[in-house]
Amino acid sequence: MLETHLLTRYSFFIMKNKLNPIFALVICAVLWSTGGFLIKTIDWSPLAITGGRSGIAALFMMLALRRKPVFYIADAAKADAKNGSVPKSKSFNSIDKKATLNLWLGAICYSLTMILFVVATKMTTAANAVLLQYTNPIWIIIFGPALIGEKNRKSDYLAVVGVLAGMILFFAEDIGGGSFMGNIIAIVAGVAMGFMSIFMRRQKDASPEDSFVLSHLITLLIALPFFFAKPLGNGIVGIACILALGIVQIGLPSIMYSIGISGESALTSMLISMIEPVMNPIWVMLIVHEVPSVSAIAGGVIILGTIIARGYIQNKRK
Repeated sequence: MLETHLLTRYSFFIMKNKLNPIFALVICAVLWSTGGFLIKTIDWSPLAITGGRSGIAALFMMLALRRKPVFYIADAAKADAKNGSVPKSKSFNSIDKKATLNLWLGAICYSLTMILFVVATKMTTAANAVLLQYTNPIWIIIFGPALIGEKNRKSDYLAVVGVLAGMILFFAEDIGGGSFMGNIIAIVAGVAMGFMSIFMRRQKDASPEDSFVLSHLITLLIALPFFFAKPLGNGIVGIACILALGIVQIGLPSIMYSIGISGESALTSMLISMIEPVMNPIWVMLIVHEVPSVSAIAGGVIILGTIIARGYIQNKRK
């Protein structure tokens, strides 16, 4: 039984080594971006949708990874990420407090990110909520060097400024309005998202995907009361959309982000994830045939150009 658990756990390390982290993060961002039109199709309260998709995502991840949720990490579970071997000298009876703390902090931060973003979207404009949430690289730049030992470079600072400038231009026509408290909650969601990336990165040699499973279970429990406020509408279409949200929009991306954050820095992972808002108007254009504004296109080009330029400069430096 123990050997089977170890085999399924460390088979994920093989997948990490085979899949390019940058490619995994791009897949994650593109899949995250499908949430907009799927959520609009479901006639259910926002928190019920958030909890429902997280419940499905947790189940999907456990089936895909072939293991139960992890609530603590034993010392012997810290395997060599390259070959998946387990140190025989370590006992399974002792808990690795530092690794367990990172597991829970990463899970709590991501759960807060999902819930606070939904609340912020209800209290302020959607554009404000997205823009303020994606201020998260600032917190990674401030706290990352101390918490994960990843030093910032000049290209990092320039990239954050360029991406934020692109985001402002991207949402230029929709920024403004909304409540002050809603904007504050959106900023807090950005702080939570930044620290989520930091604590996931601290698990780069372990299993950050366990934090995602745990975060989805936490979100499900918090949202349970909202399931009974209003029945799931739209019949089969609503069921199909909530399943798609859980599996395609949040479940599979959680696995992809786990692979990406294990191979790339917290800041790189978060900057690449900013492809998500850029993709939203593209989905709208393809499905609803609504052409994005010139400023949105320009902002998207700046965001993508900045991310690509930073990657090119840092790879050339290496």
